[in-house]
Amino acid sequence: MSSINNEVGYKFIRDKILAGNFPPGMPLLTRELAKEIGISRTPVRDALRQLETEGLVTIRSRLGAAVRSMDPREFKELCVVRQGLESLAAGLAALNRTPADLDDIKVGLEAMRTIIEKMRRARDDEPFLGELIREDVHFHHAIVSASKNELLKTEIHRLRLVTRVVSKSSPLTAYRGLEMRIADFRDHEHVYRAIAEQNVEAAKAAMEAALQNSVLHSIELMAKTRRAELQSDFGLQEDGSAKQPAETNEPRPRRRATRATSRSTATPS
Repeated sequence: MSSINNEVGYKFIRDKILAGNFPPGMPLLTRELAKEIGISRTPVRDALRQLETEGLVTIRSRLGAAVRSMDPREFKELCVVRQGLESLAAGLAALNRTPADLDDIKVGLEAMRTIIEKMRRARDDEPFLGELIREDVHFHHAIVSASKNELLKTEIHRLRLVTRVVSKSSPLTAYRGLEMRIADFRDHEHVYRAIAEQNVEAAKAAMEAALQNSVLHSIELMAKTRRAELQSDFGLQEDGSAKQPAETNEPRPRRRATRATSRSTATPS
């Protein structure tokens, strides 16, 4: 029964985090979570410790647990590591892929091509973003699977989830313009071609280039979000100056005049 409750608690909290219902920095109070899920506090604590090992939760003494958050510097470091690992995976995929692996990668690529064409015809990308994200994930997952390295696969999957949580959104969901999405697709084509040709170095370089724009856009997006939050918290305008109070038509209260009393001193003549 205990292991079942552990799994229930783990899945509930993890799903809430990944769905954005529990945003970065949100405190995760054991008592409240146990009440909401309908289990005791012990499996909730176990679930939080498991999520901490996955990088989705931080636990600090005296402060308790909270959803993982990062500042732009930490986020950049995370993206650099992920970029390096996914480039390595692309190189290994070029070396180890089977014809079936290549077919699976191509399925994701061709689905993305179809979606990009829909966007081009509609001159609007927003209605198709969900499909594009799903096929982008398929494409990258197929490449990592083709690398034949389970440890690498696990770590890339973990970093992708952490990136998704701490950045609050995917760069694919932010407005980038149709031309940028077409350019991203061309980068994916270069990755596929290098893996198909079993060119290890070209596959690594192509994946690094494909992720570069996404990484830079993610960092820029996070910095903008953090700047907007600080402006809101401290009542600042975009230039960093304090917001002026709004003008009202109400008359200002008059200040009472104070009489200055002064003694006149007689001077001898």
